[in-house]
Amino acid sequence: MKHVTEHAPKTSSLCNCLNIRRGSRAVTQFYDKILEPSGLKITQLSLLRHVEQLEPIAISELAKAMRIDRTTLNRNLKPLVDAGLLVIHPGKDPRVKEVILSETGKEITIKAWRLWEEAQSALKEYLGEEDLITLVKLMARLEALGQ
Repeated sequence: MKHVTEHAPKTSSLCNCLNIRRGSRAVTQFYDKILEPSGLKITQLSLLRHVEQLEPIAISELAKAMRIDRTTLNRNLKPLVDAGLLVIHPGKDPRVKEVILSETGKEITIKAWRLWEEAQSALKEYLGEEDLITLVKLMARLEALGQ
């Protein structure tokens, strides 16, 4: 039986998890580089886009939508709130905090989204449409593994 890394580059590991994490980091760095003129990282743009599509949204609901824990989300929200891109305010129930985009946040998100579209096109060109579709399907299967 051939090992899964037999056809992989010499830098690949025997550990599937490590190989997937390396690939994930490389893609994140690729997107971050293209998004650099916006001042955002891909993780920040993802958070802003979630808020944009769901606002106003409770922090707990945003964490569920993004599939991250509240502690991580709060840590990621802070710099965006400090930069004036997001606003956190009490919801209808004062015990619940809701998040919305500020006007500046909307402007930055639009600028960053255009750069994101460039990154999407560049990645599609690099991998080819067929491999990209296969990758997205495989990643969806892997995501289901953790649930």
